Amino acid sequence: MTARFCTAVLAFNLAVAAFAGGAQAAYPEQPIKIVVPFTPGGATDAVARLLANKLSGSLGQSVIVENRPGASTVIGADAVARAQPDGYTLLLSGSTTYTVLPALKTSLPYDPMHSFEHIAIVAMAPVVLLAQNGLAAHTVKEAATLAKQQSDKGGLMYGTFGPGSAPHLAGEMFAEAVGAKMMPVPYKGSAQLITAMIGGEVALGVDTVSSAAPQVRAGKVRALAVTGEHRVPQLPDVPTFTEAGIPQVSLVGWYALAAPARTPAPVVDTLNRAVAKIMEDPQVRQAVSDLALEPVYLPGKAFQDQIVKELRTFGDVAKRANITLE
Repeated sequence: MTARFCTAVLAFNLAVAAFAGGAQAAYPEQPIKIVVPFTPGGATDAVARLLANKLSGSLGQSVIVENRPGASTVIGADAVARAQPDGYTLLLSGSTTYTVLPALKTSLPYDPMHSFEHIAIVAMAPVVLLAQNGLAAHTVKEAATLAKQQSDKGGLMYGTFGPGSAPHLAGEMFAEAVGAKMMPVPYKGSAQLITAMIGGEVALGVDTVSSAAPQVRAGKVRALAVTGEHRVPQLPDVPTFTEAGIPQVSLVGWYALAAPARTPAPVVDTLNRAVAKIMEDPQVRQAVSDLALEPVYLPGKAFQDQIVKELRTFGDVAKRANITLE
C-alpha cells in the first residue's frame, strides 16, 4: 500500500465523516409533524400548537400539528411508533398514552418505554374532585363520609371519562383511600360529565382542572380538592388532597413530547435543547398556565422515570379495583 494510496483513503474517510456530520447538523431540513391523538380544541391540542409555533421559530422549519384521534389515543401513538425515526414525526400526548393505558390494557401495539425516544414532559395536569351542587358534602372529608355511608347501597356514583381513564383511576384512589365502595359512571368527556352532574345523574365527578375550572367558577358544580403538590391558580380556594388529609389521591396527568425509537441521538438532542429553551420563555409558561396546566421541563430521563413509577402505581390500583381493558 503506497503512501499516496493511504493519503487518498484517509482523505476519503475524512470527507465521509464530514458529510455525515454535516447531514446530522442540518436537521431539520424539512417540515416537522407533531401528531396529537385527540381531536382539535382540547388542552393536548393547545399545548401541541403552542410548541409547534415556537419550535418552528427556533428550528427554522415549519412545524405542523396533525390530529389523529381514536381508540383512546392508541391510533395516533401507534402511528408515531411506526413512523420513520428521523425526527420529522413526533408525538405530543398525555399520560393516558404513556402510563394509564399501558398499565391497564393487556395488549397494545406500542410499548411506552421501548417504542419511543423520550424528549421531555412539558406540562402537568392536575385533576379535581367535583361535587353536585345539591350534595350534602362541602369538603372532601364530608364526601368521604357520605361515600362510606352509601357503600352498602351499591356505592356513591361518580362520573369519569370511561373505564381506565385517568379520572377513573383517581376516583378509585379516592374510594380506596377513604375505605368506600363507589360506582364509576362513564361519560364521553367533560361537557357530558358536567351536564350529568347538573342534572343529578351522579353525585361526584373527576375531571381535569383545565376543563372543570370554568364550570366551577360559573357555579355549575363545586370543587372539593385537586391533585398535585400545591393549589392551582385557577381554583385558589380549593385545597389539595394532601391538605385535605388524603395524600393517597396523587394522580396528576401530564403532557410530553416523544419521537419514534431509534431516532438519532443528535436529532433528539436538538429537539431537547429547543424544548428546554422554549419552556423557559415567560410567555410560553403563561400560555400554558392559562390552560390551567403547570408548565414544566422534565427531560428524557425524568420522563422515563415518570413512566416507570406510574406503570407500577396505576397497575397496583387497577389490580385492587379489578380494572382491566381489553
